Amino acid sequence: MMSQAATPDVHSNFKENLKGLKEYGMIIALVVIYAIFAFMSDFKNVSPMNVNNLIMQNSYVIVLALGMLLCCLTGNVDLSVGSVVAFSGAIAAIMVVDYQMAIPLAILAAIGIGLLVGVWQGFFISKLGVAPFIVTLANMLVFRGLALVVLNGQTKGPLPQEFTQIGAGYMPQFFTTIGGTKFELLALTAGLLLSALIVFMEIRSRRNKAKNGFEVPSVGASIFKVGVSVAIVNFFTVKLAMYMGLPLVLMIVAVLVAFYAFLTNRTVPGRQIYAVGGNRKAAALSGIKVNKVMFWIYVNMGILAGLAGVILTARNASATPKAGDMFEMDAIAACYIGGTAVPGGEGTVTGAVVGALIMGVLNNGMSLLGWSVDIQRVVKGLVLLAAVAIDLHFKSKKNGYLRPVIRPWDWSLAPPISRLCWLMVRQALSLRAASAGRISWKMASGLIVWRQFGRGFRLATQRWQLT
Repeated sequence: MMSQAATPDVHSNFKENLKGLKEYGMIIALVVIYAIFAFMSDFKNVSPMNVNNLIMQNSYVIVLALGMLLCCLTGNVDLSVGSVVAFSGAIAAIMVVDYQMAIPLAILAAIGIGLLVGVWQGFFISKLGVAPFIVTLANMLVFRGLALVVLNGQTKGPLPQEFTQIGAGYMPQFFTTIGGTKFELLALTAGLLLSALIVFMEIRSRRNKAKNGFEVPSVGASIFKVGVSVAIVNFFTVKLAMYMGLPLVLMIVAVLVAFYAFLTNRTVPGRQIYAVGGNRKAAALSGIKVNKVMFWIYVNMGILAGLAGVILTARNASATPKAGDMFEMDAIAACYIGGTAVPGGEGTVTGAVVGALIMGVLNNGMSLLGWSVDIQRVVKGLVLLAAVAIDLHFKSKKNGYLRPVIRPWDWSLAPPISRLCWLMVRQALSLRAASAGRISWKMASGLIVWRQFGRGFRLATQRWQLT
């Protein structure tokens, strides 16, 4: 009798733990993807130098993803960020190389360019009512062209070491030897402090939820979350300590992540962004100035694009007309892979950062394996599509049926995501065709299947909209 009575409790506890772990699915996916590439690359991607490169190469993607998250929370995107990165980086390089201007002034000028771009786009979106997709698509072409004009189609460099330190420098270094291996103490200390902070934040979160009557995750789910998070943090910090210590750009990213986490969770403007994304009309009726919110979202995105341009230019020690190519795709994909809802109103800074890391691990792993750029774009496009589809699937199962989760008018936002995935695959196929002179029968058949899927998706969208 006791065993029979205990069985439902065991099953209920297991289901409760599993329910709590679903929230951290992207973190698990990050670990699994990293482990797969570790086995496929003979563990080259776990070397200290590669971990350092992984962080430096994807720092500007995380910066862009933080700004893109606010756009996606309103159900929109910004397609111009890659071009703004190239243009702002070009301005900074020209000021330093050609006019020998002070480096702080050049950095402020690049960020100021991003600010002006954000004001320009925000004006069309908030004052004239032009769709953000159209405004940013147009400016993607405009600023890519301006980057080509100011650079005359040539690379501008090399940049002085004082400038490149922003993207390739390190924090003060204090080395010691432990067990015959040299470690950087500041990186090890940072890992321990972050681990303690993660534990403290989880305990405080559970207490606050219990105090305010909210559902508290199971103890098993919390232990798993904290354990995985601490393991990831210490893995990276130990690897960095075995190399050159903490990159300066990592500190910049950490400050930005902390700021935007506070902005979205603890401030009135942050909650207003979620309200606008959840229901624009209801937000307007409740007194939120929707147009003002949209304006500042795109101003913020422009500032971060300018900063990302500085970081990328410093990392490369030069400015090129092709800088920032496809960065908008990586930033958008990072947000949606990290769990941001397609219609808007749902998403977290942590999810966007994890999504950016997943994109970085994919880029890094496929490069280590020697996969060509065209194949990499195919993989990233399919990963984006799969992430959105899986997210919608689980949300529909959670609510029992599809209609309350994906409202009929929300499906009008799905075609831009389909076009985004199609754009990534189409560019990859064009690169393959250009390099091989033809498209193989496998790619042609895949192209046909993709187009047929697109037609069926549009028909389904129209059907849901009509009902």
